[in-house]
Amino acid sequence: MSKQVKTVLVLVFGIFVGISVSLTSSVLADKSAKSSASGLPLNELRNFSDIFARIKSDYVEEVDDKTLLENAIRGMLTGLDPHSAYLSPDEYKELKIGTTGKFGGLGIQVGMEDGFVKVISPIDDTPAYRAGIKAGDLIIRLDDKSVKGMTLNDAVKIMRGEPGTDIKLTVIREGADKPLTITITRAIISVKSVKSRILEDGYGYVRISNFQSKTARDLVSEITKLKKENRDELKGLVLDLRNNPGGVLTAAADVADAFIDDGKLVYTKGRIPNS
Repeated sequence: MSKQVKTVLVLVFGIFVGISVSLTSSVLADKSAKSSASGLPLNELRNFSDIFARIKSDYVEEVDDKTLLENAIRGMLTGLDPHSAYLSPDEYKELKIGTTGKFGGLGIQVGMEDGFVKVISPIDDTPAYRAGIKAGDLIIRLDDKSVKGMTLNDAVKIMRGEPGTDIKLTVIREGADKPLTITITRAIISVKSVKSRILEDGYGYVRISNFQSKTARDLVSEITKLKKENRDELKGLVLDLRNNPGGVLTAAADVADAFIDDGKLVYTKGRIPNS
C-alpha cells in the first residue's frame, strides 16, 4: 500500500494521543493470596473504610454504595495523570458512539483540566467550528450550569441534544480579558475524518481531523481518488494532522502502516515486564 505514494511530506505531525479502550475479564495477581494480601496498605484501607462509613451515616443526603465506590475508583485514576480515567458502561458506550463519526451535538473534542471542560479541538465544518470555538478554550458554564463538579460524561451529555436547539457556552480563552459567551445551535454531527484535494500537478493534500474506526479505509479511498484525478500518478502527498486530537489507536497505526513498509509502528512500555 505504501508504494502508491513515493514521497510523503508531513506538514505538521506533532504529538497525538491515540485512545485504545479494551475490556478485560482477567485480573493480574500475585502468585499467592498471602503475598498479595501482604502488599495491601491496610492502614490506608482502614482509613478508606472509616470515611466510607462516615459518609454513609453523616452526609447531608443519602448516597448509595455504588456511587461512592465508583467515585473512589474515578479518584484513583484521575489522580494519576490527565490521560487516565475510569469509564462506566454508559461512558464506554458514549466513547464508541464518538468514534463512529456520527452523533448529535456541537462538534468538539473535549477533555477535563482543573475541573473545567477543555476544548481539545473543534471538528471541521461543525456548529462549534463555525461559532468560533478554539482549541484550548476552557468551558466553565453550559447554559446556566457550572461545569465544576461535573464528570466529562455529564458535560458531554448536556452538550449533545436535539438538532436545532441552542446551548450557551461560557468559555475562558487565553488572551481574552473576560469570559466569552458563545451560543451554538446543535446539529447532527456526521464527521468525515479524511478529506483530500489536489494541490498542484502531481501533488495531493490529505487532512485527517481525527482517528475513527474507518479512517484508514477512507484514507486509502482518498489517495486512490487523488491518483485518478492526477493520471494515476502522485509525486508527493501532504499529510495534514494539525489539531488532530487522536482517537482510535488501531486506526492511527493503520494509517501509519499505509506509508511505512516495515519496522515497528506502535509499542507500549510499562514498569511490568511484557506489559
